[in-house]
Amino acid sequence: MSEVIEQALPVPVRMDADERYTGRGVTIAFLDSGFYAHKDLTEPANRILAYHSIFSDLSSLHTPDVASWHGMMTSVVAAGNGHLSDGLYRSIAPEANLVLVKIGKTGRIPESNIETGLRWVFANREKYDIRIVNISAGGDFEQSYLNNSLCQLVEEVVKAGLTVVCAVGNAGLLPGHPVLPPASAPSSIAVGGLDDQNSLDRARRGMYRSSYGPTIDGLQKPEVIAPGIWVAAPILPHTPTAIEAGLYAELDDAADEDLRSIIVAHNGVDKDLDASRDLNVSLLRQLITIKLREGNVINQHYKFVDGTSFSAPIVSSIIACMLEANPKLTPQQVKRILIDTAERVAGVEVERQGWGVVVPRKAVESALRLRA
Repeated sequence: MSEVIEQALPVPVRMDADERYTGRGVTIAFLDSGFYAHKDLTEPANRILAYHSIFSDLSSLHTPDVASWHGMMTSVVAAGNGHLSDGLYRSIAPEANLVLVKIGKTGRIPESNIETGLRWVFANREKYDIRIVNISAGGDFEQSYLNNSLCQLVEEVVKAGLTVVCAVGNAGLLPGHPVLPPASAPSSIAVGGLDDQNSLDRARRGMYRSSYGPTIDGLQKPEVIAPGIWVAAPILPHTPTAIEAGLYAELDDAADEDLRSIIVAHNGVDKDLDASRDLNVSLLRQLITIKLREGNVINQHYKFVDGTSFSAPIVSSIIACMLEANPKLTPQQVKRILIDTAERVAGVEVERQGWGVVVPRKAVESALRLRA
């Protein structure tokens, strides 16, 4: 087994989540470009309660297309049970239910699409008992929440009892590091990215390049941070990326004497490997390692991903566990608990990390105390 695979730490392990709580009975709605019915969500039981597209297309959850991968990854990071890894790469809320709302096709998602998707969720919240909305997409430009219809809708949704979790964005290295709607809405929980070096050593914690405030309205964003890099997520099946990952993983596990025959049997999958199959074994092994790392491949089913798009669903999964522990929590109580139990990262400006790294175990314990 390669060094890359050995170092892939599951999110619940990295964050010391309380495994007694799994988001059971809690529904999370996802607004994203597209989705796929991944086995980590559908086996052994299908937890996808509904799928809706804001477009008049015939898109299917069972046919992977160019828009499917991002929403598939965010939803599995939040609620996947690790079915294809024998439970190893499960989420913090592996028993949560899902409602999937397609709001994009290819490229950037317009802000109006986010608003349309959120209005559908708002209208159908009682039908599917939706408690959390995860939005891993950003709006068009910076604007005061007082004059932005998407932010105003977020305020209305939260007032009605839904907790809205938003990726804060990945513009931390750009001038102004802008926080866009809907993350800039006061009542949303904007999530930034932690770089924990894929390690349990808290001394190695640092920041991902996530956006940060203050916003135009002077609000602190993000409120909290969660892993935004080195996150294990599924590879979209039946795609060139999946075929390549399968080949790299097979070669990585193969005996030296089998490497050339495997490459020949998969001729055309990777031109570099095709051209290098007659190299000596040590050089072939080096090339395979490079391919694994360049593709961020963990194994044939999972890869490393990064971005606050994946920080947000980690927080959504924690909230699902909090609501399982205490279903009567309001969105305001959820936000306050996450802030009160967060841990600051030493040496990082408050503006960048907000109140710090979410702590799942403490958040659930606080939810339980409020119930009592």
